[in-house]
Amino acid sequence: MAKQIAAVLGGRGMLATELTAALRRQGFDVQIHDLPEFDISNVEHLRQAVDAADVVINCAAFTNVDGAESQSELAHRVNAEAVGRLGEIARKSGKWVLHYSTDFVFDGRLDRPYAETDAPNPLSQYGKSKLAGERLLEASGCAYCILRLQWTYGPNGNHFITKLLKRAQSGGPVSVVDDQVGAPTATAEVAKTSLKMVEKRITGLYHFANAGYASRYDVAAFVFERLPQRVALNRCRTADYPAPAARPLNSRFDCRKIQALLDEPIKSWQESMEQYLRQL
Repeated sequence: MAKQIAAVLGGRGMLATELTAALRRQGFDVQIHDLPEFDISNVEHLRQAVDAADVVINCAAFTNVDGAESQSELAHRVNAEAVGRLGEIARKSGKWVLHYSTDFVFDGRLDRPYAETDAPNPLSQYGKSKLAGERLLEASGCAYCILRLQWTYGPNGNHFITKLLKRAQSGGPVSVVDDQVGAPTATAEVAKTSLKMVEKRITGLYHFANAGYASRYDVAAFVFERLPQRVALNRCRTADYPAPAARPLNSRFDCRKIQALLDEPIKSWQESMEQYLRQL
């Protein structure tokens, strides 16, 4: 029996690298499509990638949150228009699409975890572009699954945890915001869950994050406690560090919908973080 072909768009990124390894372990023939030879905003590139695959996984995105404020057209072209076109091409060729979105589609003002049924209200151009991508994919009529993720980290990228570790090495005190709350989410867990969605061709919109919640400050304290050197850690507020793009303060996800599809409980953020730190 021929191997199933999975096209991974944006295939050299942090999540895509982890996902590619998981797909190959599961017996998929993975075709990686990424810049410079592949441009998701190029219709012909998209058509060729979709036509040659059995399933399409879109990890390609404009992810510079602050940069999107001044480059909103580019963010919209990559995160919205290209995703809508991907959906249209997938519908015509009968292909299933897995697409990733973000907690930034919400304004973070809710006083409880966000469910899939809660109304989005993005604060930033990045969030607006990602929400537009979700809606265009849905409107395309293709078979799709959207996974909204938050606070992702892993061995193959630059993220909040790598930045913390770098700042710890500088020797000075480190200030971290204590009013942004969510769950650090390991790309290893996202890849494992994504594989379930691929195998069962699950459709619809789902929230996924490691279990439990913490402030950015709590996460930093957890990481620094496990380092050989002492780090002076100070609390601060998001308002103390104005940035071009506003961040949602509450990024907590209600993951009960996706948990019902999984064979085992979603790992706590602490367990996944311990594993990640041990591997460094």
